[in-house]
Amino acid sequence: MARYSQTPLLLLVLSAQLVLIRLCHASGVAVYWGQNGNEGTLAETCATGKYKYVNIAFLNKFGNGQTPEINLAGHCNPASNGCTIVSGGITSCQSQGVKVLLSLGGGTGNYSLASPADARAVADYLWHNFLSGKKSTSRPLGDAVLDGIDFDIELGSTQYWDVLARSLKAYSKPRRAVYLAGAPQCPFADKFLGAALNTGLFDYVWVQFYNNPQCQYSSGNTDNLINSWNKWTTSIKAGLIFLGLPAAPEAAGSGFIPATVLNSEVLPVIKKSPKYGGVMLWSKFYDDQSGYSSSIIENV
Repeated sequence: MARYSQTPLLLLVLSAQLVLIRLCHASGVAVYWGQNGNEGTLAETCATGKYKYVNIAFLNKFGNGQTPEINLAGHCNPASNGCTIVSGGITSCQSQGVKVLLSLGGGTGNYSLASPADARAVADYLWHNFLSGKKSTSRPLGDAVLDGIDFDIELGSTQYWDVLARSLKAYSKPRRAVYLAGAPQCPFADKFLGAALNTGLFDYVWVQFYNNPQCQYSSGNTDNLINSWNKWTTSIKAGLIFLGLPAAPEAAGSGFIPATVLNSEVLPVIKKSPKYGGVMLWSKFYDDQSGYSSSIIENV
C-alpha cells in the first residue's frame, strides 16, 4: 500500500521537521503516568507545571490478531468504557502546551507483532481510536486526540516495530503531526527497537538508563552512563534524546541518581549534545513520593 511508503521528498520533509524540533525546543521533563491510581489524575499531573511530555501507560495487549486493551491500573476500568474520563485530562494538558502520548507495551502484558500486515493493522487501530479525532464509541480514552505514540517495547517479538513506526508516521501531516517516541534500554542497540529507531522517524527517544548495570550510574561512578549517552546521541537519528531515570530508588531495581549528582556531574556533561532533550522519569507516582523533578527541573 502506497500510504506508508517513504519517498525521498517525504524523508526530506521529516528530516527538516527533526531539525525544527531541535531549533524550537526548550528542554524539559517527560513522565509516565497511568500505572498507579494514587498518583493523581492526568489533569492534575499537567497542572503541576513540571512536565513537558506525559506518556499514558500502557496499551499492553495488541497485535497477533488480539483485540487491543489498555491498562491504566487503578485510574479507570476500560472494560466498562470507564477510561473515557481521561479525555478531559488530555485536552487540559494540551491546552498547557504539554504533549500527551499513548505508550505501547511495558514490562508486562501480551503484545507482539506477527507480520508486516499485523503491524499495519495495529497502526490503523491506533490512528482511528487514539489519533484521528473521529467520533467513535470505541475510543478507549474518549474523543480527545493524542499527540502521538510511545514505544516501550520490552517483550514479545523483536520484529516489525519499524513497520509500525513507518505506518504511524505516514499519518503525520503538517497541520496535525503524529509524534513518535521510544524508550529503549540503554545497552546499544536495543534488541526490540533497534530497527525502528534506525528509520529516523522518532521525534523523542527516552533511553532507560536504569536496570542495566553496564550503562547506568552506580556507586558514584558516572562513566558508564556518560559513555552510553555519547553512544546513543552519536549513533541514532532522532529529534531529541532524553536521559531516562527512576524518580526514586524504589522506582527501579538499580540506576537511581541522587539529584545532587545529576545536577552537578551528569547534566552539565550531557547537555552539550545538540540532541539533548531533557530527562524522562518513571513515574509520576514515584516523583510524587520523592519530589525528584522539583529538585532537578531548574537544571534540566
